[in-house]
Amino acid sequence: MDKTRLANFSDAVLSIIITVMVLELIVPHGTTVAALRPLVPVLLSYALSFLFLAIYWNNHHHMLYCARRVTGAILWANLHLLFWLSLVPFVTGWMGENPLASTPTALYGVVLLMAGVAYLVFQMQILRSEGPQSLLAAALGRDVKGKLSPLLLALAILAATFAHPVIADALYLLVVLLWLIPDPRIERALAQAPGGSDVPGTA
Repeated sequence: MDKTRLANFSDAVLSIIITVMVLELIVPHGTTVAALRPLVPVLLSYALSFLFLAIYWNNHHHMLYCARRVTGAILWANLHLLFWLSLVPFVTGWMGENPLASTPTALYGVVLLMAGVAYLVFQMQILRSEGPQSLLAAALGRDVKGKLSPLLLALAILAATFAHPVIADALYLLVVLLWLIPDPRIERALAQAPGGSDVPGTA
């Protein structure tokens, strides 16, 4: 099955998710800086979610580039990932409207955690299709960040529920910072392969 169709569909869904999220931002009626102050938590939650979605898009792009073919299991794993990402606008808006509330902040973490798990399943299906000796398997290695992120998100959910939402917010930001620095492993591995000069993003 052609992976281009899967990539285009996923890109379109992620674009719609970001569009829905930004459309939920309410324009203030006032014309002063003070009119923006009540919107600060909403804008911060939007920025955080935008970064999460951008990270998923970037890694999804590289993951599909490594796949030589798309199986039925990969298709369903991709839809599973998109399902959880489609819930990001809802939990973003709820947490933004209630920045210090335990339940919205915890639910935000639940959606991010499930999206992270879904991404790992998606990655596993591609690895299963490509084989243990594939370039992707070599590039991922121990995948420390991929294993650490769900743990931090689980801790954030516990912090929001039993401690304070601000601690959870700090952990969400930490996960973003872990992934914000571009990960060169896949690009480097593909660049070293025959025809690797055609890999997007490599020099």
